[in-house]
Amino acid sequence: MPVISFKPLGKTIEVPAGTELLDAARQAGIEIEAPCGGKGTCGGCVVRILSGKVAADNLGILSPSAVSKGYVPACKTKILTDPVTVEIPEQIGKEGGQFLDETKDTCLVRPELLPTGEQLDPLTHKIVLQVPPPQLADGLSDLDRLTRTIRQQEDKKEVAYSLPVIRRSAGALREDKGKVTVSIVKTPRQYHITGIEPGDRSERNYGIAVDIGTTTVAVQLVSLPSGRVVATRTAYNDQIDCGLDVISRINYARKPERLQELRTRVLKTVNNLIKKLCVGNDVDPGDICNAVIAGNTAMTHLLLGLPPEYIRLEPYTPTILEAPFFTAEEIGIKIDPQTWVYISPAVGSYVGGDITAGLLCSDIAAGSEEVNLFIDIGTNGELVIGNRDFLMTCACSAGPAFEGGGIDNGMRAALGAIEKVDIDPETGRATYQTIGNVKPKGICGTGMISLLANLFLTGWLDEAGKLNRRKESPAIRVKGRQAHYLIAPSEESASGKPITISEIDIENLIRAKAAIYSASSLMLAQVGLGFENLDHVYIAGGFGRFLDIEKAIIIGLIPDLPRKKYRYIGNASLLGAYMVLVSREFRQRQLELAGRLTYLELSTDPAYMDQYTAAMFLPHTDINRFPSVKAMKKQ
Repeated sequence: MPVISFKPLGKTIEVPAGTELLDAARQAGIEIEAPCGGKGTCGGCVVRILSGKVAADNLGILSPSAVSKGYVPACKTKILTDPVTVEIPEQIGKEGGQFLDETKDTCLVRPELLPTGEQLDPLTHKIVLQVPPPQLADGLSDLDRLTRTIRQQEDKKEVAYSLPVIRRSAGALREDKGKVTVSIVKTPRQYHITGIEPGDRSERNYGIAVDIGTTTVAVQLVSLPSGRVVATRTAYNDQIDCGLDVISRINYARKPERLQELRTRVLKTVNNLIKKLCVGNDVDPGDICNAVIAGNTAMTHLLLGLPPEYIRLEPYTPTILEAPFFTAEEIGIKIDPQTWVYISPAVGSYVGGDITAGLLCSDIAAGSEEVNLFIDIGTNGELVIGNRDFLMTCACSAGPAFEGGGIDNGMRAALGAIEKVDIDPETGRATYQTIGNVKPKGICGTGMISLLANLFLTGWLDEAGKLNRRKESPAIRVKGRQAHYLIAPSEESASGKPITISEIDIENLIRAKAAIYSASSLMLAQVGLGFENLDHVYIAGGFGRFLDIEKAIIIGLIPDLPRKKYRYIGNASLLGAYMVLVSREFRQRQLELAGRLTYLELSTDPAYMDQYTAAMFLPHTDINRFPSVKAMKKQ
């Protein structure tokens, strides 16, 4: 088999001829980002062949100069029979992520929407029992005596045990003279015993709320007797290297081994966060006996190892919407193995459990008469509109632009990302602020919105997203039909290369904002309403937490409404998962919300394209929809 050597990492691996270079790198433990999911369209996984022959395809995405120097896309390059030496360029963008303590997100939600003391009722309870000792010739087994004690203390329902629990019962019943703590799930017909421990372990009773996002994963450790959040940890979803957005990962998962890789990657992320939470708070993972997971439909499929391909193919049918209970061991989550894991129900192919969980943080879930709009802005934009009388939802493909994908110098909100840009109206020059106040490495979503809004207001960018060529500016460089805007010169950047944004990048950003706005507009039109009929707009999601409402309105990402109508609710998916974790009542509310939601499939609605095309301008083709922006432009 040919030998592949990776420089400057000093790693070597043997692989069969015909192996894709991207797969070979990952087998060697080398992370190469493939933002498009291995379709060969983004150029994010470009590497350089220093020696040896390979079969490279899709070279058209690279310049002739790059091809002549040996650069190839790793996802479209196959190993032949020659030994090959590959140079891996430095990849940046994950370090120093802008992760908040989501514990504080509870302060963004009105207290009356949160579970109260009397509503604390998790799925699994721990009860302490005193089981009589075995007696000679009484004819009772250990399980008989345990069952009898449970039915005497609780109710005379059927009691069900899993085999692992039965295996532990003999030792547990004898270690502390018959005193045991039993983990019990109460269903209408049965008591399901998911754990047995010697002695009184009722206070060592924890649960986890998990939000599996396309970009980040968050895990919250909760003390169940009090409902107190012990700590929260967040990390980038390790699947990122296999695709920046949902569609890219669905494409990547077409091969069974890649589907398994994606499952392994997200489990690794979740389990690493659980481990850090437990070590940092002196908690045994075995004491975690409740778990709730919220994620979009594709992320849930990838977590469970279900093929996601049919989500993107008409008629867009997922394998599951409302998952049955699985044990932590079945899924691969490293807590008490027999813990029942509740997965938040999805509504459609692109509106998942993260949205049904997030809605619990809004008045929509509280039976309000007011008409509210819920927006979760991310790589996949999900929206819900309604009140106690109706609920409608849809998802739009905003794409990874606001996460830095498809933008030449785009990056995630990590250390060195430009997050705010001001423009000199006379010279067109930029001044900027970076995350961590270090040298800039690129520009993140909030920085892009700030940049576009201020370029537009100062006249250096027109409604169609074209840079002003009529006025001289040292920041604008025209080459052929395309113009580029210089944000940071090479001497100021961390890489020594200039940080710019092109008109193609700007078009990608306008497409992303148009998708969000037009989806909102279409849903309102479907029920005979307009933006003026909205009482509140809830902005959810990690990106939404940092969104500058004013700048977002200027570019037409969100409607021009009185600013007091906007409410940030942070990581609503995680907070909603917490509510469901600590309260059966809130789990029932979530199930009822999922059942009431009418799912609108935008791809089959011809009116959506009309709305989308109209929104492909700054802020919109109809400036009268944005009176505050119109007034600012006149100044």
